[in-house]
Amino acid sequence: MAFIPWDEKYSVKIKSIDDQHKKLFGMVNELHDSMLHGKSKEVMGKVLAELVNYTASHFAIEEDYMKKYAFSGYDAHKKEHDDLAKQATDVLNNFTSGKTVLSMAVMDFLKDWLYKHILKTDLLYVEHLIAKGVK
Repeated sequence: MAFIPWDEKYSVKIKSIDDQHKKLFGMVNELHDSMLHGKSKEVMGKVLAELVNYTASHFAIEEDYMKKYAFSGYDAHKKEHDDLAKQATDVLNNFTSGKTVLSMAVMDFLKDWLYKHILKTDLLYVEHLIAKGVK
């Protein structure tokens, strides 16, 4: 069973963003699986780096939508993206420098921010973007 299984309750009803969220779920699951199966530090570091990079590109796409369609909550959403991106980068840097190891605490952090970000923050822009015709 996946560490964080996708469920339709996480859908924002915008296909491109849902597809990106599903990919993020898959990447966190891959990282979790690598940790559980004792993969090498290099393998886990590569998966973690891909997750951090993909998250940054996903955030940029969401931000482009919000700017293009004049979402009033853009500034607060952007700040949350910036904070999350910094936290994820810190996890990566601490892992690659040997200051931390991948643990269930790290995995729970990743799961929690993904769940909370989608279910709380992302749902704030959904109605606005759908009303503007984004599908």
